[in-house]
Amino acid sequence: MVTNPVHSPMTDSHVSPLSCRTMNAMKLRNFAPPRNHSRFGERPLWFRPVTILKVAEHNSGSGLVELETLAQKKRELYQAVEGINRGIFGMPSAKKSEIESLVQQLESLNPTPYPTQELEMVAGCWRLVYSTISILGSKRTKLGLRDFISLDEFFQTIDISKSKAVNMIKFSARGLSLLSGQLSIQASFKIASTTRVDINFENSTITPDQLMNVFRKNYDLLLSIFNPEGWLEITYLDDSMRIGRDDKSNIFVLEKFDDSKNS
Repeated sequence: MVTNPVHSPMTDSHVSPLSCRTMNAMKLRNFAPPRNHSRFGERPLWFRPVTILKVAEHNSGSGLVELETLAQKKRELYQAVEGINRGIFGMPSAKKSEIESLVQQLESLNPTPYPTQELEMVAGCWRLVYSTISILGSKRTKLGLRDFISLDEFFQTIDISKSKAVNMIKFSARGLSLLSGQLSIQASFKIASTTRVDINFENSTITPDQLMNVFRKNYDLLLSIFNPEGWLEITYLDDSMRIGRDDKSNIFVLEKFDDSKNS
């Protein structure tokens, strides 16, 4: 924490983390796209603001290089996941390897090594941009996700004051008078370590009733795919991106989302 203003000029050998953060925010502001979009895919994912607000290095050279590397890797990851519908319905193995390599590179540069000690960064609404959860073959057929029902956005809202998380998976169904609905899953969480939280499933609902009628026969299958119960390791966290790995070996990449645009 900076308690006194510093009036002397900074040299190349010492730039405070606050200064690096400020310079970075100014640099990255030029990359910001229009902010009034709420649908997945309305603009290229790679053309997103890539803000990194934490730097461990005090040396200006290494600190700025790290910032540039993080920003570049985030752009590459957004570009790699563009057009694959979050990976849920499968993808070529080469594409999966490319994405997971970029994920590992970002994890190695994680600017928040102890994320559960800074849960305020986790709070709020997040949108899924990539996951290794898959709905393939007979599962996809049983759930009607080939032709009749479309899988739309996946949001997660985290309330750290109540230690609660709500996952909202949105669907669109052709032929129904109410064409859209959602599966909502509420869970509680508790801190297990400096990087891990334990998650307990609490309840789930599907709205509207017409959509519940469509899924009723295979509701247990649907819930088994999206049930978050278990543990989650937060492997990367900054102000706009979060990466996690769970006890089922799944990877999740989420971006911070302004939920006022999701109402």
